[in-house]
Amino acid sequence: MVAYKCFNCGRDVKSEYVKKKVRCPYCGGKILNKQRTKTTIIKAV
Repeated sequence: MVAYKCFNCGRDVKSEYVKKKVRCPYCGGKILNKQRTKTTIIKAV
């Protein structure tokens, strides 16, 4: 499950809702940030 966060109000938005509309259901904001996982840096030996 992909998590989105509203840039305007900061609340989490479910990915099922984003498929229907690209707006925050709480404040109506149009900018949603997709949460990314942390990257792991591996050094070559």
